[in-house]
Amino acid sequence: MPFMRTKDGTEIFYKDWGSGQPIVFSHGWPLSSDDWDAQMLFFLNHGYRVIAHDRRGHGRSIQTAEGHDMDHYADDLAALTALLDLKNAVHVGHSTGGGEVARYLARHGESRAAKAALISAVPPLMVRTAANPNGLPKEFFDEMQAQLVANRPQFYRDLAGGPFYGYNRPGTKSSQAIVDNWWRQGMMGGAKAHYDGIVAFSQTDFTADFEKINLPVLVMHGDDDQIVPYADSGPLSAKLLKNGTLRTYKGFPHGMPTTEAATINADLLAFIR
Repeated sequence: MPFMRTKDGTEIFYKDWGSGQPIVFSHGWPLSSDDWDAQMLFFLNHGYRVIAHDRRGHGRSIQTAEGHDMDHYADDLAALTALLDLKNAVHVGHSTGGGEVARYLARHGESRAAKAALISAVPPLMVRTAANPNGLPKEFFDEMQAQLVANRPQFYRDLAGGPFYGYNRPGTKSSQAIVDNWWRQGMMGGAKAHYDGIVAFSQTDFTADFEKINLPVLVMHGDDDQIVPYADSGPLSAKLLKNGTLRTYKGFPHGMPTTEAATINADLLAFIR
């Protein structure tokens, strides 16, 4: 299995399949590159080179105690694109991965990138502040950390079996296999990385990052997202971006790349082409 070693000695697992224009996928919290299976196989079969990594402390990457913040996430992504010498790449980020993509483009520039897509992504800012009065209260994220400490396996089971995929909505048929796969990915990662990651995805303000991004960005968000609420994320991100396009999905949940893969893949393909 391929691993990359970062400047601070962290070993990052990654997948690199196929040839053609590269599409780089950045996963959400607390998952792994496996969460992109439906997208990687789809785009591989359409002639693209598909790449995804397990964020530091997640999946098969080393469970380092440090560096669980957006700057390190972005630097790790930049190191991977340099290692593989990627050019004209499309960066796709889901949830926390959307923040990672935004910080990467703003911090490391667009010379290797062509386009980006942010799916159910955490920018511009999740937590409530004076400047972001409609955000979620900090206590909400404090409680997430408390539940992780108290019983991480149960917390992850409840999250995947409920709001992440919208399985708590009346009339929605849940998939135990999808829940189990989410739980498997979550439990592969490190508790410290996931604990710190809650602060990273909730308290990082990406407003200034968006000011530095010039390439086309597709913002994809479901209006029934119970993890990253739609009104304070997707529309605001698209408005802040110089070349952003918002696509709203009625009734789609946070985990729509999995539950609504056919729709998401088709729209991503049209955007990339």
